[in-house]
Amino acid sequence: MTTKLYNEYQSFQYLTPGKHYRAFELPGSERYQSTMNIELTQSQERFYETILKYYPIVSLRDHGFVVPKNPEDIIPYCRQLHTEFDYQGLSQSGADVIFENFMDGISIVTSQNGLKWNDVILTLGIRFSDIAKQDTVYIAKTYEDLFEAKRTNRIAILPSLEAASILENEVDRVDVLYGLGVRCMGITYNEANTLGSGLTEKRDAGLTKFGRKVVERMNSLGMVIDISHCGDQTSLDVIEASAQPVMITHAGARKIWDSPRMKSDEVLQACAEKGGIIGVCAAPNTTLSMRNPNEHSIDSVMEHLEYMIDLVGIDHVGLGPDTFFGDHVALQNAFDQMLSLHESHGNDEYESSPFVKGLENPSEATKNMIRWLIQKDYKIQDLEKISGGNALRVLKQILN
Repeated sequence: MTTKLYNEYQSFQYLTPGKHYRAFELPGSERYQSTMNIELTQSQERFYETILKYYPIVSLRDHGFVVPKNPEDIIPYCRQLHTEFDYQGLSQSGADVIFENFMDGISIVTSQNGLKWNDVILTLGIRFSDIAKQDTVYIAKTYEDLFEAKRTNRIAILPSLEAASILENEVDRVDVLYGLGVRCMGITYNEANTLGSGLTEKRDAGLTKFGRKVVERMNSLGMVIDISHCGDQTSLDVIEASAQPVMITHAGARKIWDSPRMKSDEVLQACAEKGGIIGVCAAPNTTLSMRNPNEHSIDSVMEHLEYMIDLVGIDHVGLGPDTFFGDHVALQNAFDQMLSLHESHGNDEYESSPFVKGLENPSEATKNMIRWLIQKDYKIQDLEKISGGNALRVLKQILN
């Protein structure tokens, strides 16, 4: 199996736990385990290895973040700067490029509710310091940087932010973020901000005047605009206002699972018509399916992908699993009220799944999605597009 360079580095090993930061108990080897083995024939296995070896693999959203083992530790763990980043796990992911937001939405070092400027800047700085000490991942700032991943057997991290709430009313902060390396930013998270309405708002007033200024500035700089957590009208307004294609990095189709977190056909089609791309999400209790509402599995996630392929075409879809290491649902529960997570899931007619079967973490998610597509006899041309080609085409147009 193809794996990336890994030199045994552990996060912040240049510091002393207990002296320089508080150490929390983390999950062990179970953080890499999958509950599903997607069986392939010998010829399909060779096909799979060929894809990983020669074709660029892009995850439109994943995380190296490790959730502490004990749920009661999650909030205090996130109140410090030194959270674990799993370089070994990412090295096994098969991905060449990962859109990574460094969990900025749950950084609560200085604030009670997160998504604040100081918290995000601190989080970026401390993570970049940690990244500078290891060999597995590197920060990509240009389109050309992305192709160093295959050549050097590493992973290109494209720094991203979940939402632009941290801008408040300061458009020049977009330039500051770009200068710090951020190349993708969401317009809103689940709740409204000064740019527009998030997907849990009862009334979506659309993109604000300030939001239009931010869209223009992001276009000028060459920063990807993400509408994964925007309300429908705000999403449509952003697509219309942007001079460049817009991405939905991690979401699903509302026709498959009726919740605010999923995107309407109108938004999906508008995104594609502008030249954008939609990454299918695999966060627990998001991309469920009405066919089997009480089990979240790779099959329900890929049902969303296939629906979107039929709706907008093979050229406008990709993979955005949005996974990390450890108990994803425990983290959702810890930040539920703070980030309106339950409201974003919307549909109460299901039993909460503890994980997504077959897509438990970054070590498994992207690889298993590709294996699933191979098992379903997708052609090489289609696999190349879904696994990374579509994303790179859009990035070539946007990144300056």
